[in-house]
Amino acid sequence: MADPKHDPVPIATSAPPPEQARAGRRAWLGLLVVLGPVLLVSMDGSILFLTMPTITHTLAPTADQALWILDGYGFAVGSLLIAFGNLGDRYGRLKLLMIGVTVFGLGSAGAAFSPSPEWLIGCRVLMGLGGATLLPSGLAVLGELFPNPRQRAQAIGIFAATFAAGFAIGPVLGGLLLSRFAWGSVFLINLPVVVVFLAAAPFVLREVRATRPGGVDVPSILLSAGGLLAVVYAIKDFAAYGPSWPVLASGAAGVLVLIWFVLRQRRLAYPLVDVTLFRGKVFTVAIITGVLSLVAWSAAAYLTGIYLQTVLGLPVLTAALLALPGAAVLITMCVITPRIAERIGKRRALALCYFTIAAGLALLLPTTTTGGIGWYIASTAIAGVGYGISFALVADTAVAAVPAERAGAAGAIAETSNEIGNALGIALLGSVAALAFRVLGPELAPTLNETLDLATTGTVVTAAKSAFLTGLHIAMATGAVLCAGMGVLTLRWIPKAQFQHSASRTAS
Repeated sequence: MADPKHDPVPIATSAPPPEQARAGRRAWLGLLVVLGPVLLVSMDGSILFLTMPTITHTLAPTADQALWILDGYGFAVGSLLIAFGNLGDRYGRLKLLMIGVTVFGLGSAGAAFSPSPEWLIGCRVLMGLGGATLLPSGLAVLGELFPNPRQRAQAIGIFAATFAAGFAIGPVLGGLLLSRFAWGSVFLINLPVVVVFLAAAPFVLREVRATRPGGVDVPSILLSAGGLLAVVYAIKDFAAYGPSWPVLASGAAGVLVLIWFVLRQRRLAYPLVDVTLFRGKVFTVAIITGVLSLVAWSAAAYLTGIYLQTVLGLPVLTAALLALPGAAVLITMCVITPRIAERIGKRRALALCYFTIAAGLALLLPTTTTGGIGWYIASTAIAGVGYGISFALVADTAVAAVPAERAGAAGAIAETSNEIGNALGIALLGSVAALAFRVLGPELAPTLNETLDLATTGTVVTAAKSAFLTGLHIAMATGAVLCAGMGVLTLRWIPKAQFQHSASRTAS
């Protein structure tokens, strides 16, 4: 009798191994269903940039409330992304997707009919709560739908391109909707996609669970979210109203809480964020790139939206159409960047990302209160090159820079960096512009729109517009200097060999 341990392996089999099995029509339909919520999550991070002047006139938020309307969503997504990724591993990705999309839809409906700034901020946070479930769970579901490695890579590439496209087209779509409908339409547009997903997902998607050691550390979630919110509140309040003891106390407390968070992660066996990954230079540069590029993009998009509509007096439809060239460049770069990186290397590609963003921001400096449309278009097109490179390379570079067994943690941090950067851009550079306006403006009100509503003479209007433009210039110059500095640091600090080592490790 033959020993079963030494029996020959059958030469022919009736089916390919599961890991090589090609996905059918149902899997691609499932991808299409998942892409809808993914597009909404990224799009809602930017859709208000051209809408804010109208919302400001309707709801009359204070300066800090206006900033919270914009980035409360991003902070909710960014601070909860990793936590919900862990929850999905434990309790089921499809279940979490269904709950998240439902919450996102409820938040969108509430936001569309908001009677006050406070209500809108709350609904935006609720939307962020739902959105935080979609990115990690969507990726995990795709991994189950596409067991074939080549098909899975194609699906994930389409997923990433859709996410980047959402950021790019958000302001354009918001402007187009606002040109024909009330401002609430920018949120109501989400509901048909939500309904289609909830109806189709149970039939085309599969439940996905993974065995992940350890539980979700709730104190870590509270510390990270609380620390970020306290620091951002202090920055915004300082910019809008000047220094005060509550503001200083909030900022100091937020910093201490974030330090506490980092120290806690170092002690946990299964941390929420693996901070030890930041010991690697390549990984650190990749994450900084994800954060800083979105800081620049969100701040520039928000401030130029006000500039085009309020300073230059352009209709919202015109402002939306002017944003199209930059959006087209961004999306194109997301597609072609992998080939560019193969030719010039990731190190140079990341440096190019920083230098093109810096150049794009610098092109906004010649704008005036009476003209600057050409400078704006050139700015968005040049900076769009860098933004596209960032979207295409950050996650890949971060994952390649760490050991294979820590790739999941690296990918989660890379995803989070985009959302945090999107929120921080408005919080930091937006606050720089707000501070400049408060110091240099006519002192009637803390925002440009409020000042123009109260202005009684043309002199005051001119002074207010000039003060806002100065604030925009200071914010963009700050962003340009930071990006240019990081570009130089990337070339000088990171040896070329480290990127080559990371790339070869990924290929193997």
